[in-house]
Amino acid sequence: MKISMYVGLLLTTLLLMSMQPASAKNKQEKEISDRELWCNTLYRMAAPVLSNMSEGKLQEKMQVELSPTWDGRDQKVTYMECFGRLMAGLAPWLSLPDDDTTEGKQRRQLREWALKSYAQAVDPQSKDYLLWRKEGQPLVDAAYVAESFLRGFDALWVPLDSLTKQRYMEEFTQLRRVDPPYTNWLLFSSTIECFLRKAGAQSDTYRIVSSLRKIEEWYVGDGWYSDGPGFAFDYYNSFVLHPMYVECLEIFTNGGKNRIWNAPDCSYERAQKRLQRFGMILERFISPEGTFPVFGRSITYRTGTLQPLALLAWRGWLPKELPNGQVRAAMTAVIQRMFGDDRNFNAGGFLTLGFNGSQPNISDWYTNNGSLYMASLAFLPLGLPADHPFWTDAPLPWTSKKAWEGKDFPKDHAYYE
Repeated sequence: MKISMYVGLLLTTLLLMSMQPASAKNKQEKEISDRELWCNTLYRMAAPVLSNMSEGKLQEKMQVELSPTWDGRDQKVTYMECFGRLMAGLAPWLSLPDDDTTEGKQRRQLREWALKSYAQAVDPQSKDYLLWRKEGQPLVDAAYVAESFLRGFDALWVPLDSLTKQRYMEEFTQLRRVDPPYTNWLLFSSTIECFLRKAGAQSDTYRIVSSLRKIEEWYVGDGWYSDGPGFAFDYYNSFVLHPMYVECLEIFTNGGKNRIWNAPDCSYERAQKRLQRFGMILERFISPEGTFPVFGRSITYRTGTLQPLALLAWRGWLPKELPNGQVRAAMTAVIQRMFGDDRNFNAGGFLTLGFNGSQPNISDWYTNNGSLYMASLAFLPLGLPADHPFWTDAPLPWTSKKAWEGKDFPKDHAYYE
């Protein structure tokens, strides 16, 4: 099907849905399963990006939105932010085997577009060749591209042709030109080098180990890391610190089987326990109405705040305090609350600057609407098959819902090592 025809059908469907009376909409919402809601939301987020980029037309077609306080860097960083962050959240879902269900058809189409888009991203002759060799920002979003390969290695990296793979090796390697700030950025260097290591290419061990040692030093207790020497109360533990730290440790220690001789405090198992504690905190943040506290910078990343919960569920690491049905119900409430209407997409179908709607004035000086595809990171559990307990267990009320309804709920306690 031609892309233009696909887009026309999608827009017609959305228009018809918007014209339905409230009773019909409510009936449809009641009939759709949690997984269908997640699939449809992620597909809607991804399709405009990948359908265009697969044909080398993303930079031509994307409606770019920049923060009112934009710092003046080359706005082409937008496209790598959009693609890399989207793929890091999408990779687990695209790694499932093909089937003939509606979801399977969505997934197969996105994977076909994604593989073509990966090639466009590193082809210097493509109009969608990304901004790899200018500015420092590409280090960040190349790390999310690398993370997508780590999360979907067999489905997304292995099928690429040898020339495309070689181009990625070259682009990742030349990013050593960027001297990362003394913050979560250290993990971007580490993630790229860990991917090179997994792919059998030459990697920089010092960049990996020095980053891991520093993150370990920044652990402040009860599941929280400091983003640099000074603590900031924001969601960067969700966006970067917990996921990339544990994933890099997994690669470098071979899943905890090996120890880092010159960084003995960097423990894969302990990092998982901290991630579990932070996931418990995030679950308690979700209100009975499916909202979460709005604080800190980069709040425009929307559901990206839930990435640790998503990662725990996808990897089978949820602690006993967080049953599958409870986590799914809580996350579904947030996804429904945030994406249950059209307020978070612009006229071209791309995410719009804001938290829940068009709210450009809350964006930071480094934010464009490509940055916002961090929202996809909440959808990692779609990498679990539809018959997994995460999807089949009965929904359970989450902690704050039980608390505010006067029901028994578990007492909270700090995590000590």
